[in-house]
Amino acid sequence: MKKSFILLSFLVLNVFAGSINIAVAANVSYAIEELKAEFGKIYPDIKVNVTLGSSGKLTAQIVHGAPYGLFMSANMLYPKRLYKKNIATTQPRVYAKGSLVLFSVKVYDFSKGLALLEQKDVKRIAIGNPKTAPYGKAAFEALKNAHILTKVQSKFIYGESISQTISYTVTAADIGIVAKSSLYSSKMARYKEGVHWSVIDPKLYTPIKQGIVLLKNANNAQDYQAFYDFIVSKRAQAVFQKYGYIVS
Repeated sequence: MKKSFILLSFLVLNVFAGSINIAVAANVSYAIEELKAEFGKIYPDIKVNVTLGSSGKLTAQIVHGAPYGLFMSANMLYPKRLYKKNIATTQPRVYAKGSLVLFSVKVYDFSKGLALLEQKDVKRIAIGNPKTAPYGKAAFEALKNAHILTKVQSKFIYGESISQTISYTVTAADIGIVAKSSLYSSKMARYKEGVHWSVIDPKLYTPIKQGIVLLKNANNAQDYQAFYDFIVSKRAQAVFQKYGYIVS
C-alpha cells in the first residue's frame, strides 16, 4: 500500500512537472507567442499555459484563488495590491512600458492628433474601461489633459480589455485609443502609421509601466522563476521592443 502511494505521488508530480500557468494582460497577447517561443529555446521542457484578460479581472481571479503562479500586468497598481495582500511573493518589477495610439481602419488626417476625435464624422470611439484596463485609464488621462474628454465622452464604446477595445475599433467604432503593441501583430501589419494610426503624445498621460510578480500558487517554483528571469532579460526585452513597447 505504501509503495502504491509513493508511486502515485511520483506520477502526479511528473504530470505537473514542467508546466506553469501564468496570467497575462491582454495587451501582451500580440507578443506572448514569440516570447514563449524564445523561452522554449532555452527551456524546451517547460510548458507555458497562458490566460489572457484585463489586468483588473485577472487580479480578481488571483485574489479568489485562481491557480496562476505568475502575473504580467498592464500596470504596477494591480501587482502592488497583490504584494500588499501577501498573494505576490515578489515586489512588482517593470518588464516593459506601453504606449497609446489613435487607430482606425478608416483613413483620417492623423496629424490633427486627439482633436480628430471631435470631428462630426467620428461618431463612435472605442476605449478601454478605466476600471479594468490600465490602457483605458491612461486614455482617459490623455483626453482630460488634452481638454477634450467631456467633448467626446458621449461617443465612447467601452472594451473590458485592450484586445476587446481593438475588436470594437475594427468592427463597431470609427476610431479607437489602443495599445501600440496591438498594431504589430500579423493581422494588423497592413495598417500604416500616419494613414491609419498615430502615437498619442506620451506627455499627456502617466507612463504605462507594466509590472510582473511571482505568486503564492507557484508550485513549480524553479520553472516560474526561470520564466520570470527570462521576461526581464535582454532577450525578452528585444521581443517587447519589436512589438512597440518602450524598454530600458
